[in-house]
This record gives sequence, C-alpha cells and structure tokens, in this order.
Amino acid sequence: MEPIGLDAAREQALVVKRLYDDYNQLKRGRTWTNEEFMLGFVGDIGDLAKLVMAREGAREVPGGIDALGHELADCFWSVLIIADAYGVDLETVFERTMNELSVAIQGMIAEV
Repeated sequence: MEPIGLDAAREQALVVKRLYDDYNQLKRGRTWTNEEFMLGFVGDIGDLAKLVMAREGAREVPGGIDALGHELADCFWSVLIIADAYGVDLETVFERTMNELSVAIQGMIAEV
C-alpha cells in the first residue's frame, strides 16, 4: 500500500471525525467538543506511553505491544482534527518549526 500525503490524511481524519459526530449525535444527542477531543488525545497519549514502556521492557501490557502503530495513528488523527478545529496549517507550521529548531540546535552545537 502506498503511503498517503498530509492532505489526504487530513481528509480521512475529517471523514472519521464526521462519523464520530454522527454516532454521538444519534447515541447521546450531541457531538464532542474540542475539549473532549483533546481529552481523548490525552488518553491516547497515555496508551501510547504504556506501549512504549512495554516495548522497552519497563511494563507489561494486556494484549501485547502490537498496538503501537494503532496508537500512533490515533494520536496523529487527534493532531489532525484538533489542528483543523483551530485553523492551524500543520504543513506550514511544521516546516517553520523544524527550520527554527534546526537553526537553534546548530547554534547550540556550535557553542559546545
């Protein structure tokens, strides 16, 4: 399977978000707020942390450690939908941030 680009990933993430919105509207009479999506993201980060710890031999995880990719994808999904909710252009911001960090770290290396 060929990897998808960021734009296609964003579109897929939004399709899944809309499906969750439809489900929650039918089941609970409301959709999740941005805060609730953020709390879900925090939960996914916790699950990811446990899997990384298991991979490093620091803990046992029920069901094994095979879910690492799944949890990374869950976290990526959350980042994409939260960025969309707040109008953040991840591609532009990521490139700018990585450039700034590269310059800053090169400066720190030069000082050593």
